[in-house]
Amino acid sequence: MDDETRILVATPKPAPTTSARNACLVHIYPSGPALGSRYTLGETPLILGRDENCDICINDDSVSRRHACIQPMPTGYGVVDLQSTNGTFVNDARVTLHQLRDGDYLRIGNGIYRFLAGGNVEAEYHEEIYKLTIIDALTEVHNKRYFLEALGRQLSLATRYRRPLALAMMDIDRFKAINDELGHLGGDYTLREMAGRIKKAVRKDDLFARYGGEEFALVMPETVREDAIHVAEQLRRMVEKHPFQFGGRSFPVTISLGVAAVTGEEWLAPSELIRQADENLYQAKRQGRNRVIG
Repeated sequence: MDDETRILVATPKPAPTTSARNACLVHIYPSGPALGSRYTLGETPLILGRDENCDICINDDSVSRRHACIQPMPTGYGVVDLQSTNGTFVNDARVTLHQLRDGDYLRIGNGIYRFLAGGNVEAEYHEEIYKLTIIDALTEVHNKRYFLEALGRQLSLATRYRRPLALAMMDIDRFKAINDELGHLGGDYTLREMAGRIKKAVRKDDLFARYGGEEFALVMPETVREDAIHVAEQLRRMVEKHPFQFGGRSFPVTISLGVAAVTGEEWLAPSELIRQADENLYQAKRQGRNRVIG
């Protein structure tokens, strides 16, 4: 630990003002028993790390034994990196010392925490817990549960009003190799970066969601099969051309996509539409990956 960091951690700081005192961290990723856990912040530093004596013990090899410290400051709280191996990140930017603001995302190794310090932390906390039921915390797109409910509603509307609807299932090619080469942090970065790019590119009325692992889904209301294939091809090219960089290294990423559609003249169960799109996705994989089958 360098002298500056040692001073920041060891020197008592003035307690946060009353308005900033009501703050907490919420565990939002990964899922498991700790999901949704709330850690109230007070007037003493709080250490996060793998060591069992840390205030927040994170049993993950991506986390250093003493990884980071949440430090009381006159106007709230700051996070100090304790010279961790993999770094401390706030909103995906690596930091050494950073003043936390309401809503910030704090990443410690594979774990992600949300910092809440608004006027009504209790209400914000319960809102965050609700978001965990419909949003995938790693990629910040909708999760499988929300996707399945939304797809069912959209298929009912398509049948009622006889309107077309399309579904694209997509999967990152050779994702295991990316994880093996770059580690889980590199794999998480790849998922976030790809999801962020696609989320910005799809139409407002479309639903983009993480289906599980490295597989994602895109629901396209009022879209015929040919147009859906065209959209899928645009997304495939966009991902292929995007410069992915992690740990100072550039690496290629491609996706395979399968498209299925209904015309609105027939009723189809959500599970059947997903099966058709998945079948086309696997066909794209078998034909060499980095392609669209519809």
